[in-house]
Amino acid sequence: MRLRVAGVIVVLYTQPVSRIVRLSIDDVIRDGETVLLRLGEPASPVPDPVAALLLEHIANRDNMNTATNSASPWLFPGRRAGQPACPDHLSALLNEVGVPTAAARGAAIRQQLLELPAPVVADALGYHDKTTSRLRNEIGGTWSRYAPGDHAKSPTGWVPRGASNS
Repeated sequence: MRLRVAGVIVVLYTQPVSRIVRLSIDDVIRDGETVLLRLGEPASPVPDPVAALLLEHIANRDNMNTATNSASPWLFPGRRAGQPACPDHLSALLNEVGVPTAAARGAAIRQQLLELPAPVVADALGYHDKTTSRLRNEIGGTWSRYAPGDHAKSPTGWVPRGASNS
């Protein structure tokens, strides 16, 4: 269960294992029937089959049976009290079951950048916008002219055509 959840987060949300192990159960948000995962702002929606898997994992997390770890807040608790799982160990386990974490994450983020603007991907997944812009340029994404921000407001000093300045 732990490896399925970690693998899905790597592939679906393009997160490095070092960041996945730092997620807490508070980063999984239930809003009615909707489940969200806080990776960036706003929190990202979790598709139904993955949401059920994620909630099942939270209810039955590993390494929760010791007296010092029974209230661990980590999504992936480690064997040491109060500590998350070791990212190197989790990464090695994922690689053993056929999820090459670095390659899978790289392919997933590049696919998202072909489908969405780089700033949107950066905000949703907690990446720096320069990183996603660089990756988008490497793959030849079509969102090169996307301007993030509030497009409902006019730029300062802008006057519509035909309007007088007086």
